[in-house]
Amino acid sequence: MHLLDAPIWNALNGPQAKFAESSGSALRFPPAVTGLGALAEVNDAGYASLASLQKPGEVTALFLQTPSPPPPRWKQVRDLRLSQMVYEGGEPAKTSVPFIELGTADEAEMLALAQLTEPGPFGTRTRELGTFIGIRAGGRLASMAGVRLHVPGFTEISAVCTHPDHLGKGYAAGLMLEMMARIRQRGETPFLHVRAENTRAIQIYERLGFRQRRVFQLSVVRKDITP
Repeated sequence: MHLLDAPIWNALNGPQAKFAESSGSALRFPPAVTGLGALAEVNDAGYASLASLQKPGEVTALFLQTPSPPPPRWKQVRDLRLSQMVYEGGEPAKTSVPFIELGTADEAEMLALAQLTEPGPFGTRTRELGTFIGIRAGGRLASMAGVRLHVPGFTEISAVCTHPDHLGKGYAAGLMLEMMARIRQRGETPFLHVRAENTRAIQIYERLGFRQRRVFQLSVVRKDITP
């Protein structure tokens, strides 16, 4: 199996082990960092292990190989197809957008932008996963991009989003180029995940040199607390 066939599991068992919360055959990131988790096997035992990690009301996003509803006493909050894309181009072009490094002082705006645009799970501690850069316009954060999963030889670009008032200005593509260049300079390959129906974003990523590798079923689940 390729490392990217189980990116969350391999990240938490590898470069990002410091974030891992584990129980039995389940692993997850702290929810404040990101809502991603993984099961060694998608079966009742795996979900039982995940249940011991989840607190009431918490959800976990799983990358499944095929559509698979959770067992009884679980609720599937969200279910959608997720395209995994890997960079196959040469050296990325130099970005022309005036980006800045995002830090602690920007965290509230980063969270607000992520909540508005929904690029994927984003929490109050997501910035701990690595570098985030952004573009300010009119005194507010207009666009950002960062990293999320780290698998040996690969780094995922994530949280790529732009405020609706600033779409069409090339901000997201410019930030992507900078992130891609940094990852390549480390001798790693950029990859990303995007909703399969988000054709606009997929077209942008394809122009940047990304190609679809496979499709996951994203299943966001939580324990059913109904008596």
